[in-house]
Amino acid sequence: MIYKNFKDLKLSPLGMGCMRLPLADGTDANIDETKTAEMVAYAMEKGINYYDTAWGYHSGNSEIVMGNVLSKYPRENYYLATKFPGYDLSNMGKVKEIFEKQLEKCKTNYFDFYLFHNVCEMNIDAYLDESYQIHSYLMEQKQKGKIKHLGFSAHGSYDVMKRFLEKYGEDMEFCQIQLNYIDYSFQDAKSKIELLKEYQIPVWVMEPLRGGKLCKLSEEEVKPLKDFRNIDATEWAFRFLQTIPEVTMILSGMSNLEQMKQNIATFETEKPLDKTEMQALLSVADGMLTGKLPCTACHYCISHCPQQLDIPRLLELYNEHNFTGGGFIAPMVISTIPKEKQPSACIGCRSCEAVCPQQIKISEAMADFTAKLK
Repeated sequence: MIYKNFKDLKLSPLGMGCMRLPLADGTDANIDETKTAEMVAYAMEKGINYYDTAWGYHSGNSEIVMGNVLSKYPRENYYLATKFPGYDLSNMGKVKEIFEKQLEKCKTNYFDFYLFHNVCEMNIDAYLDESYQIHSYLMEQKQKGKIKHLGFSAHGSYDVMKRFLEKYGEDMEFCQIQLNYIDYSFQDAKSKIELLKEYQIPVWVMEPLRGGKLCKLSEEEVKPLKDFRNIDATEWAFRFLQTIPEVTMILSGMSNLEQMKQNIATFETEKPLDKTEMQALLSVADGMLTGKLPCTACHYCISHCPQQLDIPRLLELYNEHNFTGGGFIAPMVISTIPKEKQPSACIGCRSCEAVCPQQIKISEAMADFTAKLK
């Protein structure tokens, strides 16, 4: 395992993201703790020392499971990260209550890394509102040693990030953004990197494989790359990130041991792309961007949907239907879903949109999808 310097620490550049842990029965809330423990054991053996969870992952159970699993190892052997759940505005006045509960759930006395979670358009005003005392409380915990390093994650625009940094930038030590060779342009990640560089804040990467989508390129998409390197699609995505000097940490939400083994093998070496390879990969990205909604299957929306629709799955089908210009796949799958769980069951309440990190207009997509399936 190669390592990156961060202050006085040596961090494995591949971190274990804990949003897509193995499931016991296919239900997002029901994590398979035995398989998770196997993955952590292998990660520890191979040198991964960074583990990233959050209050909302797996309906609140990720912190619990990771606390159970990691507590079996010496505390000095790993770095643990979690986040204040500001993606849900109802949490804004509960920072003390939530932080203390997180320590309990994670079975720890401190967090090595702690983040303002999902700074974006829907919560920037609340995050900047000092009456909630979020920043002051977290800084207090840092002074007490309960937080070693404070940062933030952002799904918001460049302007939103700039507002946050103008207020709290001097206290931020790292920033987690959605970065991959699709979002380098699609979500303007390139400009966000430059903004963070101005503040001398290193980049933490989330969604390096875009929810697994970049592992599954078509033969046509891979073809232009084969003349440069005989590697698979997953490795191309990671080598892209190794090319960006501002990147310190790459978090991958690995769901099984095989994925972990493959990813760790890649990070045994550092082989950044040259300019020609970078241009070729970004050209592939340009061809993949037509009309797709940027859902990453975080599942926040499901917990806020009164109809309990599987919104990530429906959006995945919606993207597929749009991308292929119709076809039989989406209608076929939808026909197997109970009527009360189909896109037409959306009541347009927009509760899901209030917590969507990607700011997707889900209700409009569901209405459009319903119309296209008729």
